[in-house]
Amino acid sequence: MRKLKVQMQITIDGFVARPDGTQDWMVTDGDTAGVDFATKIADDHGLILMGRKMSKDFLPYWEKVVDGGKNMDMYELATRMVDIPKIIFSKTLKSTKGRNTRVENGDLKTEIQKLKSQPGKDILVYGGATFVSNLIKEDLVDEFMFFVNPVAIGAGMSIFHDTRKMKLLNTTEFPSGEVLNHYQTVR
Repeated sequence: MRKLKVQMQITIDGFVARPDGTQDWMVTDGDTAGVDFATKIADDHGLILMGRKMSKDFLPYWEKVVDGGKNMDMYELATRMVDIPKIIFSKTLKSTKGRNTRVENGDLKTEIQKLKSQPGKDILVYGGATFVSNLIKEDLVDEFMFFVNPVAIGAGMSIFHDTRKMKLLNTTEFPSGEVLNHYQTVR
């Protein structure tokens, strides 16, 4: 069975975005090691899932980088983000123009369980906060990969709304000060 893995940027005080949804606090000081690591993570997955709100910026951003050519920053990661099949989960969106992307309007738990039971590489989730919270609520997430940014914002959006036990699988440090903590859900 395929695993469902969430990869998210997070602050040291546990928020994935400011109260208004912005992520202006993310470390972006040219840490190529972090980008290279994110590219490797993408290579290990065969499907990307996200919510409607996340897809609005995610899809056009990565497609623009790919269209800009190999001289663009993060081109290698961008090719993965465009080439890997993607599913947008939404109750309202019916179609998308995103490359290699389709929309799913069915029951979240039922559809995720179907995807997990199919053969292939593991499934990667990029967000957003509400979508990931719903996956957690339905106990569908097998692993979390948190890129912890060395910043606290004091208030914001959290993906957790109850107690969840996890087992730390590994930790990776990056020159930017970010730390990737990889956890497995304990059931």
